[in-house]
Amino acid sequence: MSFNFPLILVVAVAVCGALALIDLLLLAPKRRAAIAAYEGQVGEPDAQVLQRLNKEPLLVEYGKSFFPVLAIVLVLRSFLLEPFQIPSGSMKPTLEVGDFILVNKFAYGIRLPVVDTKIIEVGSPQRGDVMVFRYPSNPSINYIKRVVGLPGDRVSYTMDKRLLVNGQPVAEEFLGEEPGSLGRTLVYKEKLGDIEHMIRKQLNRNVRGGDEWVVPEGHYFMMGDNRDDSNDSRYWNDAAIPKELWGMVPDQNIVGKAFAVWMSWPDPKARNLPNFSRVGLIR
Repeated sequence: MSFNFPLILVVAVAVCGALALIDLLLLAPKRRAAIAAYEGQVGEPDAQVLQRLNKEPLLVEYGKSFFPVLAIVLVLRSFLLEPFQIPSGSMKPTLEVGDFILVNKFAYGIRLPVVDTKIIEVGSPQRGDVMVFRYPSNPSINYIKRVVGLPGDRVSYTMDKRLLVNGQPVAEEFLGEEPGSLGRTLVYKEKLGDIEHMIRKQLNRNVRGGDEWVVPEGHYFMMGDNRDDSNDSRYWNDAAIPKELWGMVPDQNIVGKAFAVWMSWPDPKARNLPNFSRVGLIR
């Protein structure tokens, strides 16, 4: 069962704000009037009676206490930063399973929470950016991949696992075998735009190649750095993976730019502790 956390947060802020406003406009004046009437009837007011007359209803008390905290969380999460955890290995070796990342929510424009309507243009995704977005066919699920193709680009992936953008091979440099892979997994340094990052290829995995895709306006072509173990925009018309499962990512599905790892916790069920060995900026 999935929860729409942004919607829940907006509703919680609205309810707590409404309770605070009702108290300010209606309930607090009544309490003050009751206190004034009591003080006019007695010579020396009893402190306990004054405290009882001035006591806020429990629901109002909770609402006023939670409102500023929830409002701050809403602003931070909706417009500034949002944390995510990496659930799969599709971005290895850049990101590992269990990495906790921070996402810049305003890098690609300021959007209203819940409805995700862009209200202020700030920037746009660039080749090489690591981007969090909502799954094209199920927007309730968040994914993270690397931006490979921009609107209007021609993207192709060859049978020998080479990436081409607008007919030009993307620069890559062989770094060596992945430790412990017995030569089955190779690591390369790739340069997309101004971003240099590592990618992973597996010798014993065949992938579909030879196709070329044209990125529509307002869309982005996404790929995982773990090239042989990533469902992404390459497979939008693969007979083995139904067409509705993937596609280019539309602008309205963008969540933000991933820019840092702040903690790693690969397997909480194993009772191990989180660690900070992978803290750093994402390339």
